[in-house]
Amino acid sequence: MFLQRSSRVLQRQWRLCHGLNRTAEFQVRSALIRGFQSTRNLQVVKPVLLADIGEGIVECEIIQWFVEPGARVEEFSPLCEVQSDKASVEITSRFSGVVKKLHYEAGEMAKVGKPFVDIDIQGGASQEALDALTAPEPATEGSSEPLNKESLSNPPQAQDATGEATESAAQAEPQPQPPLVKKGKCASLATPAVRHLSKELNIDILEIEGTGKDGRVLKEDIYRFVEQRKSATQSAQQTSPLPSIPLDTDKQTETTVQLSNTQLQMFKTMTRSLTIPHFLYADEIDFSQLHDLRRRLNKVVSQSAKEGELTKLSYLPFIIKAVSIALNQYPILNARVDVNSETSKPTLVHRSQHNIGIAMDTPSGLLVPVIKNVGARSVLSIAAELSRLQSQAATGKLSPQDLSGGTITVSNIGNIGGTYVSPVIVEKEVAILGIGRMRTIPAFDNDNHDKVVKKQVCNFSWSADHRVIDGATMARAAEVVRKIVEEPDAMILHLR
Repeated sequence: MFLQRSSRVLQRQWRLCHGLNRTAEFQVRSALIRGFQSTRNLQVVKPVLLADIGEGIVECEIIQWFVEPGARVEEFSPLCEVQSDKASVEITSRFSGVVKKLHYEAGEMAKVGKPFVDIDIQGGASQEALDALTAPEPATEGSSEPLNKESLSNPPQAQDATGEATESAAQAEPQPQPPLVKKGKCASLATPAVRHLSKELNIDILEIEGTGKDGRVLKEDIYRFVEQRKSATQSAQQTSPLPSIPLDTDKQTETTVQLSNTQLQMFKTMTRSLTIPHFLYADEIDFSQLHDLRRRLNKVVSQSAKEGELTKLSYLPFIIKAVSIALNQYPILNARVDVNSETSKPTLVHRSQHNIGIAMDTPSGLLVPVIKNVGARSVLSIAAELSRLQSQAATGKLSPQDLSGGTITVSNIGNIGGTYVSPVIVEKEVAILGIGRMRTIPAFDNDNHDKVVKKQVCNFSWSADHRVIDGATMARAAEVVRKIVEEPDAMILHLR
């Protein structure tokens, strides 16, 4: 009897221990499952989308990367520089973390609204987890593999799954390859002016060892590279800006060259502009009095200018102000034509501010930055803003805001050459002024017609949209500009 009771007690204890063990095992398994599930659901790699930079731009060219895979970035630190149809813009990071993948190479076109870089926002995830999260699918392997640094630097055998291919690739003289991997995209750090110089000399900026901060390539580095290449008795065609275009051949040859972003934008804009019926109005302007006034004012400006301020006035700020004064009297020239998409009925949209675009010849081509609200600016303020836009255009740093919102355009082609010009109206504007070259001529004096004097003259050529602007209106507005330029003292009467 005692043995039976002891046996039952032992059985109950054994069942209790076994149940506890199964409960503990179940809890451990549940915890492990929850842990693995949370690891799989953890989105440590964040794809960064290329934001819309305005003006209806749908794609941008990647000019240079400031980061490479494995680099640590902070919030708002620059990732890359992109070139749109109108300007170059630096794209900054929205997250802090480690760069995992670059979706585009420098020189490729990136789509707005699509991922262009992946950032590991955790920064502490294992490499296996990161590779699993960003592993390319077989269907897209062809398009994504070239973007991987290893796929560019290693031969195809290195990516084979078999061990023999891997060993043969590792033994096939790997010495020339590490420099390519080490250099990466950060080797292309350079200002737009330096990049333009490298393009003119047909030099791959990745071949140059930069001596500037963080490996930035300087102009001196490019010149040093050219000298080294010349000393190595390289072909003269390697230093030609356009080596692929034959200059002198026995037979006629044709070479196809893709348009640059600026040329492509000019092609689109001018194609649309040619749907506008133009008419030309030209006049000769006497700059003699403005020539004397500018000379006197430059003495005052140079003496009172502080460090970093403007020290010299050109003729263009006076002309821009004269155009603004004419727009006050003839606001139709500051309007734009708008056609209703539903009724196809045209209307005129008048604009209160005089945002005058200035056509500029830049290293990247024709650009038209805009001086905003000219009516509220003085001649000195216009000159300062013009100087800023010119310096920004020369270095390729114009922002989309600098290039948008124009209501009328002034093209000073005369500073390059040419007496007469037939300017083309920009879309969403109804008039444009082209300025020819100033020249000195003998002419009869206005007070004494028997006396011949020396005069500074320049030709103004206006183009207007003949759908809404008639010749008489254009002539009257041009006469206002002529009187103010020929008698610049009258400009004081129009100051606010």
